[in-house]
Amino acid sequence: MQFSFRSHVAAVLLLCGLMSSPVWAGEVSVAVASNFAAPMEYIVPLFQKESGHTVKVTLGASGKLYAQIKGGAAFDAFLSADEETPRRLLQEGLAVTGSRFVYATGRLVLWSAQPDLVDDKGAVLNKGSFNKLAIANPVFSPYGTAAKETLGKLTMWNSIQRKLTKGENVTQTYQLAATENADLAFIALSQLMRDGKVVQGSWWIVPAELHNPIHQSAVQLTGAKDPAAAQAFLAFLRSAKARAVMRGYGYELPRD
Repeated sequence: MQFSFRSHVAAVLLLCGLMSSPVWAGEVSVAVASNFAAPMEYIVPLFQKESGHTVKVTLGASGKLYAQIKGGAAFDAFLSADEETPRRLLQEGLAVTGSRFVYATGRLVLWSAQPDLVDDKGAVLNKGSFNKLAIANPVFSPYGTAAKETLGKLTMWNSIQRKLTKGENVTQTYQLAATENADLAFIALSQLMRDGKVVQGSWWIVPAELHNPIHQSAVQLTGAKDPAAAQAFLAFLRSAKARAVMRGYGYELPRD
């Protein structure tokens, strides 16, 4: 079979057009623990620019997102605020073997919108000079679990129940304190930091020994519609660009 020169050129142009077409780019649907909302606002555009893929983000408490995944929600990847939930998904066959990794370690902070309420040792908890303390619900939120563990270590969990109020996740918990519907809140340090600095209110960064480490883990889900795009996003999460963003929000990072 013979082709004319004109037909050959047309075929080459068509091929080039297909290769540059958006049809080659995928969409990644990512379920993300709400403490990681702010870093995602920066990481997503960086990834989209570099890869050509688009990213759809759904935020929520890790336990709530797990329930959605179990119920058949169409997510491609999951960024949890703990290690146990992704591990459970692996055991249940809902996550890809070998894809789980710790992308960051979060820090718990006691925070108030009032500039002078929280001291640098958290002594305000013992003074009792507050009406409401907000924590994320420990049933669904690893940060809520860490807050409960901290209060337990301080032998305050039982005595403080009458002053305790719970948010569904750390975003809602932050809002309770930001609107002063709670005087204090245990939240994620990342919710307060910008470029490595806490920018508002008063705070106490909870010593790491007062609760189990908040090792935040990511995993690819078996129901991913575009596994290659999901893998690309998770790989980017381990890149120097993404790690620089996370560092600026107060996360501790695993070694390269």
